[in-house]
Amino acid sequence: MTHPDFRGRGLTLDGAMTPTLRIARADAPEHLTAVQDLITQASAWLGGKHTDQWQKPWPDEQRRDERVERGVNGGKTWLVWSKEQGVAGEIPVATVTIAKRANSAVWPRQVCRDERNKRTERGVYLHRLITTRGYAGLGLGGDLIDWAGRRAAREYGARWIRIDVWRDNLDLHKYYLGRGFEFVGECPDPSYPSSALFRKAVRDIDRSFSPQFTDTDTSPFS
Repeated sequence: MTHPDFRGRGLTLDGAMTPTLRIARADAPEHLTAVQDLITQASAWLGGKHTDQWQKPWPDEQRRDERVERGVNGGKTWLVWSKEQGVAGEIPVATVTIAKRANSAVWPRQVCRDERNKRTERGVYLHRLITTRGYAGLGLGGDLIDWAGRRAAREYGARWIRIDVWRDNLDLHKYYLGRGFEFVGECPDPSYPSSALFRKAVRDIDRSFSPQFTDTDTSPFS
């Protein structure tokens, strides 16, 4: 059993060393398979919750898989890898896909503008944020959110972290609100299931923030 505070990289409760985590861009065919497996695991887990999120691919399996593949091929998808002591190789334990620009079909222009000067404010857009169940509760998802915000601010001046959330997954809404996000509206397309729009200001990330994974990739977000 691992101590809930994973950042110390100290001992687990049974005396074993905590795993070493690193984040890297998904850029190989086997990485696409790893992302698809994480989606399948998350879908199975969500099936026992009070939501229909990911129970059926949207709008269908082929187009869902094409979106996932575009994310990997376009350099927008990242994987967190875990190296556990005494275990050969690494295992993928989390993923996120990141975009610099909004999908205009999901994010209305007025939601992304500063009402004072009527200009669109730069943001980073998160998709398919998943942590495998064995690493749930360790703050890994929150670290991915803030890591993306900090890095986007540094690379291209992003001021906001933006994410669209499944309409009926109210537990996930509460999670983002607890992470400092605010609800800013809904996608104008009523058929789009991930229609609840949330944002968090990059400036609200704790100054002492340090992710529990290492990042050695110096190339910019795509």
